Amino acid sequence: MEWQTDWGLRFRMGFTMFLLFALYLVFVGVLAAYFGNVLFAVVMLGAFSIVQYFFSDKLALRAMGAETVSESEYPELHARIGRLAQQADLPKPTVAVADDRTPNAFATGRSPSNAAVCVTTGVLRTLDDDELDGVLAHELAHVKNRDVAVMTIASFLSTIAFFIVRWGWLFGGRNRNGAPLIVAIVVSLLVWVISFLLIRALSRYREYSADRGAAMITGNPSALATALMKISGRMEQVPEEDLREQADMNAFFIIPIQKGFIGRIASTHPPTEQRIEKLRELEREMEQ
Repeated sequence: MEWQTDWGLRFRMGFTMFLLFALYLVFVGVLAAYFGNVLFAVVMLGAFSIVQYFFSDKLALRAMGAETVSESEYPELHARIGRLAQQADLPKPTVAVADDRTPNAFATGRSPSNAAVCVTTGVLRTLDDDELDGVLAHELAHVKNRDVAVMTIASFLSTIAFFIVRWGWLFGGRNRNGAPLIVAIVVSLLVWVISFLLIRALSRYREYSADRGAAMITGNPSALATALMKISGRMEQVPEEDLREQADMNAFFIIPIQKGFIGRIASTHPPTEQRIEKLRELEREMEQ
């Protein structure tokens, strides 16, 4: 199908990334004044982030307790993902399943060549064929847009800022130039808070982009809209114990787990109602 670029969405993503870049420039300048012992911590965190970047697919699957499955185990799922990947002009990703009644799905991997798409047994039981296509296409759009790599890179210095806020007091009261280290800690706190909000805004924009990508792949925005309604309705029925166990995976899920006021304002995903409305608008555009 002929794809119409959402320039407004691209501008918002670009502007958010520009603000992150400007914020991080200031942060790097402050770090430069406090190299001393802090440099060792930055190098160590950098090494950790590199490992995370290159092994993100395996780490995410392990965090969910997911297992890669063969074509003989899940032939229909493999065939479905293979067909959608071909329509998206992507290599077929690794297919994984998590034995979990929470209806959800996620994609991981730094690039299309080492991506993995995971679904829960709950989502396989909840959705019909068209709806499942919509959800899988959404995850493949994340792969095509290299969202895992983008978000990992965007959050790298934010992670360092958080580390300094939490553990900066261990590096002594002053740097080698005699300046109080509390200055670096305060600046790091401001950088972390602002970047926290910007990164989540960027994540929400990229969810909208993945929704549009799913519509492009399947040509059926209403199927994804219906799937989102079904999944969001079922999420409220999952016991709290399951929600607590999976809270760290929110950024990966097609529908995040949101509990309480803080969960809503810090969400990595837009409100489901807004996503559905945009899909309905896109469907109307496609019918013209």
